[in-house]
Amino acid sequence: MTLRRLVLWRHGETDYNASSRMQGHLDSALTEVGWNQARFAVPALARFSPDLVVASDLRRATDTATVFVTATGVPMRIDKRLRETNLGNWQGMTGAEVDEISPGARAEWQNDATWAPPGGESRVEVAARAAEVVAALDEGDAETVILGTHGGLITALTGKLLGLPVDTWPMLGGIGNCHWTVLARRQSTGLAWRLIAYNAGITG
Repeated sequence: MTLRRLVLWRHGETDYNASSRMQGHLDSALTEVGWNQARFAVPALARFSPDLVVASDLRRATDTATVFVTATGVPMRIDKRLRETNLGNWQGMTGAEVDEISPGARAEWQNDATWAPPGGESRVEVAARAAEVVAALDEGDAETVILGTHGGLITALTGKLLGLPVDTWPMLGGIGNCHWTVLARRQSTGLAWRLIAYNAGITG
């Protein structure tokens, strides 16, 4: 086991973010703001000296990660298990539209990590598939890895890797566009993950 540090990096702003629409598995595009956010983040993320970047196959995450690897030369691979939560019937809708057709459902989803939108998946399910990626990285030789991914997945994976009770996961706040969370293992034990930074990033 050589994996010592994970940097969970959310993609830059998309057209759906700008219009407050839920994306899920929909393949939305970065806005010019989103591209600039990715460029601004490169120097800060480069200080982690990552050995590898693994990115979601959704364009907004892949494009964001590509900005970093193009500037730094760090190798990248794509893994669809790092996709955002499948929001099922809610994808493409605004929060207000969901509330209109299903009063109270969005609040239930926000407060219960085991609850899934109609046709979608729960945060527990998202965390399970993302944890498979981390487990595979444990079999490799990279010490520091950036996961180029999505806000919902980051909060779910953080809760799982820290071993937090599932009913406390909703206490983790959201992740800003192009912000990141850092988890690291103690050098002495090399097993348990610790939270080093949460929702850190560059504003610009």
